[in-house]
Amino acid sequence: MLFRNVYGLDLGTYEIKVYDKKQDLIWKEKNVIAIKEQKSIFATGDDAYTMYEKAPDDIEVVFPMQSGVIARFDDMQYLLESLLKTKRTFSKGAEYLVAVPTDVTEVEKRAFYDLVVHSSARAKSVRSVERGLADAIGAGIDICNTKGSMVVNMGEGSTELSVLASGGMVLNRLLKVGGEHFDQAIENLVRRNMDFLIGRMTAESLRREFGIFTQETDASLPVSGRNLVNGIPQYREIPIGIVRAAMKEPLDVCIDAIRTMLERTPPDVQKGIRRNGICLTGGLANLKGLSLYLKESTGLPVHCVQSPELCAVRGLQKIAQDKQGYKKLTYSMLDEDYRWLR
Repeated sequence: MLFRNVYGLDLGTYEIKVYDKKQDLIWKEKNVIAIKEQKSIFATGDDAYTMYEKAPDDIEVVFPMQSGVIARFDDMQYLLESLLKTKRTFSKGAEYLVAVPTDVTEVEKRAFYDLVVHSSARAKSVRSVERGLADAIGAGIDICNTKGSMVVNMGEGSTELSVLASGGMVLNRLLKVGGEHFDQAIENLVRRNMDFLIGRMTAESLRREFGIFTQETDASLPVSGRNLVNGIPQYREIPIGIVRAAMKEPLDVCIDAIRTMLERTPPDVQKGIRRNGICLTGGLANLKGLSLYLKESTGLPVHCVQSPELCAVRGLQKIAQDKQGYKKLTYSMLDEDYRWLR
């Protein structure tokens, strides 16, 4: 029997991460597509992302994923097929492992499955993995023996909270709060307080430069934008105080959700979490001072692994290699007992 390849897919709101078992490598690409005159595909992936906020009027740059779920199915399918075929050696008839959020509707969860099944990939099989479990495995947590662990995946479009114990998911919640909401808050506060219009990419650079918590109090960063009083493009110094104040509201939503989940956690599992702390993953985990802010706000130890944005796809890698029997954590939506598992 010919060896069939296995692909692991972690579809983030702003980035796709793919594990290719045959080549034993992980690669990533921006989850973006550029559409010309609302009918033809102009660019995909990283190429399309370079056009974001710079494209002419007849080209629309869109993100097929929104808040952790598939919002534009056809565009997402075209993008995935395009990336698999053109960026790396692609083999049809492969097996697929897809990381899916837990706290979504069955229709939204089914979309991840249909994305691959109804594509030209001609997949041999498609099996789903709860993203919280994949995250924990990729972060090196012994999920089969842990008495209690909390994984907080903070991405660009959403934040997923997972409580794990004894090899399974105890609680899970998906928040529609992520990096893009931090950036929008920065844009809004700069416009309101300084009568100065900046773009999302500029807001993102401010967020990454200043972070959540440092000893700096009077730093500023010069950025380009438009003066809303006279309409003239210009450079302005944006103070760190405005950026930090803007991020406080969406960050507090995440903190409150973590506290609420901890209160709902069974006592024995809660005891394990207080000992093991929070494992912080996702692209936003790299934000300066975020882990310290979470620690001070929740009273729990907070650990951030290296390359936290790759935790879920690294977990899929371990599952694909069937290390420590992790394959039993996967499921197919075609299984007869699927509805009894949910």
